Amino acid sequence: MITSKTNPRIKNIVKLAKASERKQQNLFVVEGFREIDRAIASGYTLKELFFCSELFHNKAWINSINTLSSFVAEVSSDVFAKIAYREQSDGLLALFEPKNLTLENVKLNHNPLIIVLESVEKPGNLGAVLRTADAAAVDAVIVCDPRTDIYNPNTIRSSLGCVFSLHTVTANSSDTINWLRDNNIRILATSLEASIPYTQADFTSPTALIMGTEATGLSALWTNIADQKIIIPMRGIADSLNISVSTAIVVFEAIRQRNI
Repeated sequence: MITSKTNPRIKNIVKLAKASERKQQNLFVVEGFREIDRAIASGYTLKELFFCSELFHNKAWINSINTLSSFVAEVSSDVFAKIAYREQSDGLLALFEPKNLTLENVKLNHNPLIIVLESVEKPGNLGAVLRTADAAAVDAVIVCDPRTDIYNPNTIRSSLGCVFSLHTVTANSSDTINWLRDNNIRILATSLEASIPYTQADFTSPTALIMGTEATGLSALWTNIADQKIIIPMRGIADSLNISVSTAIVVFEAIRQRNI
């Protein structure tokens, strides 16, 4: 059992809270049984597992993990409190290797639906969009020019582990535009100007829905090349919605049209 908060492995987990450390070490942290189980089921490589027996009681599951990871360790409750990211944790935390998917890894069906997020900066918002994407069974989520990384612990937590089951790709906007054009996917960009209501747009053919941040919206790069610009009409004093809410509204309109 690890009982010291200054244990090198424990200190390293704390370091992995920083994106720069995650990138340098090619590791990221996953906390919680559901999220860890989904990462394993999605083919992610488990490197290290830490558990607190006072909080996690499934010994059979822990024993099964010994065949998947080269390092499994029990930690004291004090040590687990040091490395845990969430309150009321279930006593499990693991380190995985990222997949670092690219646009070339995305597998498209005959009529793809893609979500593209430009410069998303809040990991909680990104995670919420990934939950929506999973619920709608979209083909991929492409995060362009991100200001947070997809393996941020808050992204993983707010996605409920859906980040692992989806094709979630980071790329720059120019490469993404070229990839969408090469695959004959229409670009529908959310915009406040010269736009039609999203309910009047046609989502039944191969489509990429481009979403910007609440603060600044999409850049001119996207709005200038869009095949069509769409808007969610506002009836109150607010002129925008949270990106996860906006994405859910428009994506499920696309699903509704495709199921008619």
